[in-house]
Amino acid sequence: MSRTTADAATTARVRVFAMMDADGDQVVTRHDYLSRIDRTVVATGRTEDDPLVVTARAEGVKAWGEMDGDGDGKLTFDEYNAWVGADKFDNICRFALGALFDLADADGDGALDKAEFTTLRTALNNPADNAAAAFDALDTDGDGRVARDAYLASIRAYIVGDGSPMGEVLY
Repeated sequence: MSRTTADAATTARVRVFAMMDADGDQVVTRHDYLSRIDRTVVATGRTEDDPLVVTARAEGVKAWGEMDGDGDGKLTFDEYNAWVGADKFDNICRFALGALFDLADADGDGALDKAEFTTLRTALNNPADNAAAAFDALDTDGDGRVARDAYLASIRAYIVGDGSPMGEVLY
């Protein structure tokens, strides 16, 4: 990884970590991480017995278990930074983030409109203005929709330091 890519990845990870740190205490707890699912469920009006909610909760617990390698219920930035990367995104995070995307996809068509996208990202602790700007950055063809694969690819690119117009305005 080049110095520029490594610096971009570190900057991205600092921003993502801060977004996950719901109470701002410089530690992401199990509660911080899993409350993202709770907020998305509430924001989307889904019920606990919805299969998409069940999947999102299972994927979230699985992702948390992987991130919290020492099992102490807390994740420092240094632990997160050492853990996260392309492999972890591809094999763990993508499933948890994809399940959250699916919660916001009201019609189940594999894409979010701007309102759905903003609902999802504000539930995940991003400011609404940032979420709207991120949607615009991802909606490159101007059709008013962001596909699941493009969304996940943009988050992956941001985390690994490859650059992401969405990530630059979202976090």
